[in-house]
Amino acid sequence: MRAAKKRNRYISTGQLPPSAVVQQLVNEAYERFKDNDEGQNASHYPALARVPRRFFGICVLSASGLIYAAGDTEYPFTLMSVVKPFTFALICAVVGTQEARDRLGLNATGLPFNSITAIEQSASRLTNPMVNSGAITAVSLAPGATAEEKWQFIQVGLSRFAGRPLALDEEVFASASATNHRNRAIARILYDYGLLDMDPMEATDIYTRQCSLSVTARDLAVMADTLANGGVNSQTGEQVIDAIYCQHALATMATAGMYENSGDWLFDTGLPAKSGISGGIIAAAPGKGGVGAFSPPLDAAGNSVRGQLAIGFLSAQLGLNLFASTPKA
Repeated sequence: MRAAKKRNRYISTGQLPPSAVVQQLVNEAYERFKDNDEGQNASHYPALARVPRRFFGICVLSASGLIYAAGDTEYPFTLMSVVKPFTFALICAVVGTQEARDRLGLNATGLPFNSITAIEQSASRLTNPMVNSGAITAVSLAPGATAEEKWQFIQVGLSRFAGRPLALDEEVFASASATNHRNRAIARILYDYGLLDMDPMEATDIYTRQCSLSVTARDLAVMADTLANGGVNSQTGEQVIDAIYCQHALATMATAGMYENSGDWLFDTGLPAKSGISGGIIAAAPGKGGVGAFSPPLDAAGNSVRGQLAIGFLSAQLGLNLFASTPKA
């Protein structure tokens, strides 16, 4: 029998405007929103509350590897929940997408990121990997016979997404470890329901460590662009992860990445995004590039106020909205 002809796979791609236009618009986004004084720093952990609220940086990285930046894009802060889609992708690559789906859930909860009610209200006790309960379960699925081996797998994988070794912010980690009582309670509940394959306190510790890795807005743009670029880090040229796992991470970001405001965010910007309580946000436009932003003051849902405004502006001006089109002539 003659071998079946291999079919081409068509995907959604595009390109950013000319470089000078992109940089001009990134500069404009910074100038437009740098004086916005809405929102408050996260109070969950003392180390986050102390970060000066004036810091604001925005960085765009094209799939071709060009960087456009404005503001405080080299100021270090911690990943916090921005880490979640990357760990999810790493876990999917290890256990398979179906296993990850069965163990973590996928649907948005419509509740805060650290909700215990979300677990109890779900008949399966599953939430999704973009909220704390799903993310704690995700780290427990990392390969390794010990907690340290699991942590090393995650740290190395996240560093490959960033294109450089990511180090632990010891002050934030100590602050988070001393006050993360709710996450410990979440882990114990997950363990009681048979959703964790390891000691719940060890799982909480790994989760807290990954959230406490130090990055910059530039790093976030590189990491987001890797998801948008089929798993290839445009700065190192490395295929960090298979494209299919990027697709699944982006889909999950679109449905739950901005917590209970995810629907409004997707309606307004048309972009998969993920925020964190340190003030970081990533957004990804498949085939075009990634955006990283940082500004500590948050809205009531825990999303950076300036970061949302800047990315929303750039989505419209750079043509990043996945759902936008014009009539064919």
